[in-house]
Amino acid sequence: MPFKPSKPKAPLSESGLYDYAIKALGRTMRTEAELRRLMRQRVEPGEPGEAIVNSVVLRLKEHGYLDDKSFAETFTRLRVENEKLGQRTVRQKLAQKGVPAPIANETIEARYANTDEEALARQHIERKRLKKPENEKETARVLRRLIAAGFSTRVIYKILRQWDVPEETLSALDSLEDEPPHE
Repeated sequence: MPFKPSKPKAPLSESGLYDYAIKALGRTMRTEAELRRLMRQRVEPGEPGEAIVNSVVLRLKEHGYLDDKSFAETFTRLRVENEKLGQRTVRQKLAQKGVPAPIANETIEARYANTDEEALARQHIERKRLKKPENEKETARVLRRLIAAGFSTRVIYKILRQWDVPEETLSALDSLEDEPPHE
């Protein structure tokens, strides 16, 4: 069967957009920025559509369905408990989701205040089944993976030293800290 492009959907009224937003929030938690982006696709372009979006966002906030602070707290908690990610990666992911920087910073500081970063990095290593590196290439791979997971280089080097990685290998890898991860 050939692909048929879907017909453009008619712009939604305020009540229709509110129902659409409730359903979207029911499927997955979203930030205000994400929900606004979704809703803008379903209203007429320009000021009339933006007014409807603003009205729906205000109603959602009044009813407690939309709260970036609550989203940030839940998102951060899940990234720490389930994925064992470091602060830097969680901060980047919150920014990508559209959480304002002050809310993201406050949430991350509160969540990571009593977290031992080294223990969290070790849990991440275990979760990802990373093994003690046998050579420089494997050491570089572990280093990149831990940097991508958001851990500080201080903690990463501490773990690598405890794995008895030779200092020459570590000093050769210093240049990798600023490179983006390849995996």
